[in-house]
Amino acid sequence: MIAYLKGTVREVREASAVVVAGGVGYEVHCPASTLGKLVVGEEAELNIRHVVREDAQLLFGFSDADSLRLFDLLTGVSGVGPKLGLALLSAMPPSALAQGLLAGDVKLLSSVSGVGKKTAERLVLELQNKVPEHLAAGPAGGGAGRAAAPPASAAGRDATEALLALGFREAQVRAVVAELLAADPTQSADALIRKGLGRLR
Repeated sequence: MIAYLKGTVREVREASAVVVAGGVGYEVHCPASTLGKLVVGEEAELNIRHVVREDAQLLFGFSDADSLRLFDLLTGVSGVGPKLGLALLSAMPPSALAQGLLAGDVKLLSSVSGVGKKTAERLVLELQNKVPEHLAAGPAGGGAGRAAAPPASAAGRDATEALLALGFREAQVRAVVAELLAADPTQSADALIRKGLGRLR
């Protein structure tokens, strides 16, 4: 079984990448956070989960071990396959997803495309006590927080409401605003909206 892949990025697709190692091109399905770090022509190192089916062998790649750990936890839940696991990891940063699971935030999870309320409830029921708290550490490494919850500051709430009104997905909006506030809690609503738009578009 393949657990790790190091090679040159030949192509980056919508939901996967082709990585050449030892003269062989491997198609690796990746979440958006990992795909965004891959550059054609440059070397990549990916943590791999090798899934063997009757009709195919699939590789799922992650730029960090925490994302792989979350993927394994998600796909261990009944009714959650690799495709849905990647959708959850693509919709928000791994730390925000972990925070949402720890907080039992069904609304956040069900806002991800393809995740219904029942599936979100099942994820919370099965994983709330299984997700290691260190996975929920924010970008600044400040420990397990609850950034997936609605931002506490007035500016954060205003920015979240404004971005949601523009039609962006709730899971992505809340995760982006939380990350921006974690980097600088003093930012105004206007600054959060402007920076949020830059990340969401």
